[in-house]
Amino acid sequence: MMKKQLIMEKALELFAEQGFEATSVKQITDICGISKGAFYLSFKSKDELILALIDHFMEQITSNIDYVVTNSNDESVLHAFYYEIFTSFHKHSDFAKLLMKEQTQSFNDVFLIKMRYYDQLMDKTILNMIERLYGENVEKTKYDLIFCVKGLMHVYSTLFLFNNVPLDVNVLAKTLVEKTNLLAQHTNTPFISKELMETFGQPMSEEMSADQLIDVINQKIEEMEESIEKESLTLLKQELIEPTLGQAIVKGLIENIRNHPHCKWIAFLLRNHFKV
Repeated sequence: MMKKQLIMEKALELFAEQGFEATSVKQITDICGISKGAFYLSFKSKDELILALIDHFMEQITSNIDYVVTNSNDESVLHAFYYEIFTSFHKHSDFAKLLMKEQTQSFNDVFLIKMRYYDQLMDKTILNMIERLYGENVEKTKYDLIFCVKGLMHVYSTLFLFNNVPLDVNVLAKTLVEKTNLLAQHTNTPFISKELMETFGQPMSEEMSADQLIDVINQKIEEMEESIEKESLTLLKQELIEPTLGQAIVKGLIENIRNHPHCKWIAFLLRNHFKV
């Protein structure tokens, strides 16, 4: 296991037990069996470590949901969306609980900007799904529906995260599909507009440029051993520099990297860039 990954896994155990504030760097290094110097080679501070954990957690959820929504047909996409949301929260329940408890405390601006960024990505995925499913019928209310869907996600997440309610993800997804369809079909009075949404924060995030993606890929390639995933990343990097491949080949290369534990986020970024 890479030292950085070890630190993140062991720190998460301590954070889940004690909270962010009560956990010291010394406690983290002790449980990892490393020196403080080794810790600071991987992370400049405990805050940077916390932000790295947030990135890891949110990137996994965001990329998985985007993939499921993109690859599900219209009849099943809403069920698949809710199913993946709650499966992901269940899988990462320790960190989900920690984040939901701790975010009510004061965090620095970097944390707030980061969470807003991931929130915008989720808004974009939900909006695309709503437009795809309901079309012109919800043109006036689609931004309200984004908040309704996110509200259902939040309320039901806290229900099973903090109350030890037995979780049948399939039944939960089914009932939320029904509720969402009812809201889409019978809501007529709009409250949230695109302009109002943008007053809550920055306008919806722009996609990364090709040069920014190349920088991310270069960093990842340096960390990886020789493998089909590394070879696929190299070819995708070349496609960003000089496009020559067909869409089907690009999609296949992205599929090659998608299930690699450290490449899901890059796969998400590349799918959005290449529109596949």
